[in-house]
This record gives sequence, C-alpha cells and structure tokens, in this order.
Amino acid sequence: MSRFHPSVAAAIVIANMIGTGVFTSLGFQLIDIQSAPVIMALWAVGGIAALCGALCYAELGAMYPKSGGEYHFLTEIYHPIAGYISGWVSATVGFAAPTALAAMTFGSYLSAVFPNLSATWLATGLIIWLTFAHSRNHRQSGGTQGVFTLLKLALIIGFSVLALTFAEPEHTVNLTPTLADGELLLSGAFAVALIYVNYAYSGWNAATYISGELQDSQRTLPRVLILSTSVVALAYLMLNFVFLAVAPVSAMAGKVEVGYVAAQYAFGELGGTIMGVLMSLLLISTVSAMILAGPRVLQRIGEDFPLFSPLGVCNQDGIPARAVMTQAGIALLFLWTASFDRILVFSGATMALNTFFTVLGLFIMRWRAPTLNRPFKVIAYPFPPLIFLLITGWTLIYIVLGRPVEALITVAIVVSGALFYWMSVKLGPRG
Repeated sequence: MSRFHPSVAAAIVIANMIGTGVFTSLGFQLIDIQSAPVIMALWAVGGIAALCGALCYAELGAMYPKSGGEYHFLTEIYHPIAGYISGWVSATVGFAAPTALAAMTFGSYLSAVFPNLSATWLATGLIIWLTFAHSRNHRQSGGTQGVFTLLKLALIIGFSVLALTFAEPEHTVNLTPTLADGELLLSGAFAVALIYVNYAYSGWNAATYISGELQDSQRTLPRVLILSTSVVALAYLMLNFVFLAVAPVSAMAGKVEVGYVAAQYAFGELGGTIMGVLMSLLLISTVSAMILAGPRVLQRIGEDFPLFSPLGVCNQDGIPARAVMTQAGIALLFLWTASFDRILVFSGATMALNTFFTVLGLFIMRWRAPTLNRPFKVIAYPFPPLIFLLITGWTLIYIVLGRPVEALITVAIVVSGALFYWMSVKLGPRG
C-alpha cells in the first residue's frame, strides 16, 4: 500500500491552519482592542500555544503511530469512551464544521466578485469536487493537497510584499507598547479575542490523523508538526502586520472581510476584487486538507465499532472512501443549516476541549508509563504542555462565561457522543 510523503503531511497541517480564521477574525478583535502591539501579541500568544501543542502531539504521535489523532490518543490514555467521544467531536465538528466555514467563505468572496453566482452553490460544488478528488488514491489526493498549499503560501507572501511595497497608507502603525496595553493583555477582551485566534491556529494537529499512512511516521511526524506550525505562526504575524499597516483600524473593525478591506486600501477597487478571487483560491486548500484528514477518524471508529463498520472499509489504494463521503455529507448539512458565527464559536470550543484533554494526557503517560518507548520527547518538558493548558483553559472559561449558548451546544455534542458509544458497545464487541 502506498503512503503519504512527509511533504504532503506538512501541506495538510499548513492548509488546515491557514484558512477562514486569519482572513476574518481581525475585524472582531479590533472592536475591543484597537492597539497594534496588543493585536500582534494576541497572534504571537496563539502561535506559542499552537507550537506547544504541536510539541506535545509530536511525542504522543511518535509513541502511538496510528491514524486517528485524538481518537487514538485518548483511547490509549484514558478509556475507549474518551476516544470515541473525541472521534465523534472531530467527525461532527472538528473537521466537518470548519469545512463548511471555509466553503462558506470561499463562496462569499467569489460571489462578491461575480454577483450572479450563488455563494451557497459555489461552496457546495467545492465540497463535492474535493470529496471526489480525495476518495480515489493517495497519489491524486496528496498531489491535489500539495499544489493548493504551495499556491496558498505564494499568494500570502506575494500579497504581503506588494502591499507593503506599493501601498500608500494614510496612517502609520505604532508598535510601541504603552501601560494601557499591559492592562489589555490581562483583560477579558484579550481572552475573548484569543478564542478567534485559537480557531485560526486550529489544524496544527492535522498530521496525526494520517500518521498511520505517513512514511516513517515515528521519525518524520514530529518534524512535520513543529516546522509546519512555526511556518504558519510566522505567516500569521506577517499577514496581520500587513493588514494593520495598509488599512486604518476604523475601516476594519467589525468587518469579516478584512483581507478585502486591506486590499482596497493597498491597491484600490481593482485590488479588492483581485483579493476576493485570491481569497477564494486560498480556501480551496483549506477545504481540501480537512476533507483529506478528517475522515481518518471516522475510519478508526468504523474499524473499532460494528455499528459503524462500513466507515472502516478502504478501497484498493487504502483510502477510506466511505468515510470521506460521510464527512462531506455532514459538512454540507452545516453549510445549508447553520450561521457562520455560531459554527465558528462552538466548533472552536469543542476542538479546544479535545486538544486540552489530549495534552493533559501527556502528563498522565509520563507518570503512568515512564519506560514506554518515546522516539521523540517534548523539549523543555513540562513547560510546553503547561503553557498550552493554561492558554487553552483560559479561553474555554471565557467561552462558557461569554457565549453560554455555544458552550451548551458543545456539551450537547459531547453527551451525544457518549450516548452513541453506549449504543455501539451494546450492538456487539469492539473490533
């Protein structure tokens, strides 16, 4: 059976991370935080949290080199019910919901340029096309992902360089921090804004979902996770600096389409139109990566539980085609029924909960199985997992306090996962 090259895994991580969040969330952050140093610190903190999480997942992934991500980790660390609920969360929210969000944004930007086209049907067509591409074989699946990820990075770098070189901003960005900035760093506004930033960084764990199909995964997975996350963190810092440098805060505050606004100030109306097209191209890679990685969770559930055994079936090239199509169906359901903002917040909360308990599991395994073979060990342990848990826990608390409806939706998804686990074990022994 053929396997994915490490470069494909890196493309999956980068494409999963660079998507809807970085091109939409700055406008929400600027409503309460109109300080450039604090905004840059916000994205730096999010990058640190993501890198710390990637280090922890690198150790766990090298210890347990099977596909499935948190589903596999939490099953080994805690109990099969923990892994099942994690897989349920990943399948219903962790990948399907962000796939719908990215497809929504793709359709919105492209329909803004071509008003006669339907945003919903553009998004629907994108999901169906990429589902077909990733349901056939590793060569076509990996090649599709690599091309679109390289295109995404090239467009981000090109936009940033051209905007800083040729734009004539009507304001200057002050990056010198003040005493008031120090207060903002510890404020509730900063914690709430970090919810959107952490969503933008989500996806740093994507390579663990295909680690069982990765060449020499115990050696290459840590390198893929760490390098890819670092590249994305630098890209995010650069892109947000460019947005702040070329457009006034007042023009971007409260706006979803901050990339479009920044392009208009940098290049005029034509630039805004071009940015709309480029943004839609960037999001093809994001949707592609999620459709590729997420179904591996459904595949593991199908292999382990008779109730979902059809999802564990692979084609002759080892692709879980039924799982790919099932996740696409869930994404289309979100696309047709839910609002953008609500999907973003509750999917961000459920993914954060997933990663929180996975990283916490690193401490448990260090204590419970200190002699277990670890081809990679977290650098500067225990600081990276502690930093990740503190930052992620902080944002989860503010989601509960500030967005109780979305928090309740998250709880409902977790409870429904537990109920389906009970149904699954009642139908027969695990596989």
